[in-house]
Amino acid sequence: MRWAIIPNVTIAVVEDNKLIRELVVNVFMYCVNRNVLSFENGVEAWDYLASHGRADIVVADVDMPKMNGFELLSKIKKKYPRKICIIMSADPSNEKSAKELGADSFLAKPFNLKDLFNIVQTYVAGSTQKPSRMTAF
Repeated sequence: MRWAIIPNVTIAVVEDNKLIRELVVNVFMYCVNRNVLSFENGVEAWDYLASHGRADIVVADVDMPKMNGFELLSKIKKKYPRKICIIMSADPSNEKSAKELGADSFLAKPFNLKDLFNIVQTYVAGSTQKPSRMTAF
């Protein structure tokens, strides 16, 4: 599948692990010069998205308190079916559920910085090269 180029893209990162969240946010913000929103859990992200909708790409972990990544994905796809959603998980068995719920991609943890750069290339620049630990549906 090939996605359209999105100019001036905003990426929302939803991850309860502070170190991982900060790494992903910093890579997107400073290394690929993108506007990045940061959320600690699915409830915070959904509250923002439901009221503002200002994110082109949502990168969310599966295992989070309050609202997990699958619940967030379902809500996003119901209200914003064209919004790109990338689900992350250390559990490879979550890939099937992510696909069934409408995720655009699944990013397996652990991932490396090259995988994060390639996400931006895949969804922002329209490249067909995907990260080695990412499955694009």
